[in-house]
Amino acid sequence: MNRSETKLYIIGAGFAGQMIADDIKRKKIFGKTTAFLDDDKNIIGAKIDGVPVLGPIESIAQALNPAPNDEAILAIPSAGVERIKEIYEILKKSGFVKIKILPAISQVVNGTAHLVQAREIDPLDILGRTPVTISLKESLAYLRGKRVLITGAGGSIGSELSRQLLSGGAERLYLFGHGENSIYQIDRELRLLQQEGVGEKATIVPIIGDMKDREYTRYIIKQTKCDAIFHCAAYKHVPLMEENPVASVENNVFGTKNLLDAALEFNVKRFVLISTDKAVQPVSVYGASKFLCEKLLLQASEKAKKSQSFMFVRFGNVLGSRGSILPLFMEQIKNGGPVTVTDPKMERYFMTIPEACSLVLQTGGVGVNGEAYLLDMGEPIKIKDLAEQIIKFSGLEVGKDIEIKYTGARKGERLTEPLWLKEENPEPTAFPKVLRMDIPSKTDFSLDELLNKLRPICFANEGAADFKIYRNAKELKSILSQTIPSIGE
Repeated sequence: MNRSETKLYIIGAGFAGQMIADDIKRKKIFGKTTAFLDDDKNIIGAKIDGVPVLGPIESIAQALNPAPNDEAILAIPSAGVERIKEIYEILKKSGFVKIKILPAISQVVNGTAHLVQAREIDPLDILGRTPVTISLKESLAYLRGKRVLITGAGGSIGSELSRQLLSGGAERLYLFGHGENSIYQIDRELRLLQQEGVGEKATIVPIIGDMKDREYTRYIIKQTKCDAIFHCAAYKHVPLMEENPVASVENNVFGTKNLLDAALEFNVKRFVLISTDKAVQPVSVYGASKFLCEKLLLQASEKAKKSQSFMFVRFGNVLGSRGSILPLFMEQIKNGGPVTVTDPKMERYFMTIPEACSLVLQTGGVGVNGEAYLLDMGEPIKIKDLAEQIIKFSGLEVGKDIEIKYTGARKGERLTEPLWLKEENPEPTAFPKVLRMDIPSKTDFSLDELLNKLRPICFANEGAADFKIYRNAKELKSILSQTIPSIGE
């Protein structure tokens, strides 16, 4: 079938829906807008730029009898999770196979919706809570005309930060990462978004490199003259890092130290470290590495000039990140199951990636030097319940079509992940879902001495007396456990 013959039904006749219809009409390659579907009695029966408005959504959708190639596009960026779920189920029952959605992020909220932003609807859109709405044009005012560097820009958090930063009026976006393919993909995506009219005309600069390389990191920060750094890069898969503990510390701890030192030296005005609940009383090497990153940042904040602000933002799991349980569950369902869950009691705090990134960007603008922030993640969700919801989303039944198999917790995992320690005393700020924590910068151990003990394990120094411990995982864990008893040996 010719693509131009595809019938497109836009759900929502508001400003976003009308902009999408205008986009489709102008480009003439995506198909033809056949109708708007809306529940507003005041416009049902009217025409908008020649396109009829039909409704109410539930009754009219059932009468449409869509062809396999026809598409429905949800263009109601203000809709909550429950409403999106209702409309999705209506469209599925009505025979729509292809259902897309506009993201409920500020590019749309601020009145610049484009068809290129629409994507296939997935479980993220109907799970969890309704994300807080943040006007990025307002919250990113502090980055207007600035140079912004994102480490780990090809990863799940880094790439979404990059998408949202496109709307912030930054002069340059530096996409820093060591994965050639992932940096290529986000670079290409951002350029396509710009080409389609999304965001502002920031210069996009992809940079391939490794922050473990101290001199290269220093060179990059000096050459780019960046005003702000969002540090997302980290090795983060807990069981994998338990098998590769030296790599975890080498990359996460020493890479962060290199970046912080360079930021201090070359007067980077804002530095925002992305942290994790795994850093709270860590039981894994990955958690210990992020715990040390938090301490390194606080140490750097004490050396900062008055014009500089160094802070970290801690949050729990994000739904849909690369290598996380949501893509894994979807793949397992696609393969006929079973869906594997470690333990029926295991639970985690979850937030969507766009919401987490919007809050991180906002915090970066209002955060104070030396402060620690926590994102309000709501209530924890049992992984078992999440698996059941995703199976249901896929149109299948637990036990009948797809089995859930319990495999047992893996090394470095715990049933629950606390987001804060009692003494950190998180308190609300003036900004929704952003909390401030009391974290003393002083530690009961010497951070510099600890790094001196870990360095010869992570970096080769042939001929030195301590070369024999190079890459010695057992020695590394022993040293870490003496400083951070919660991880054990």
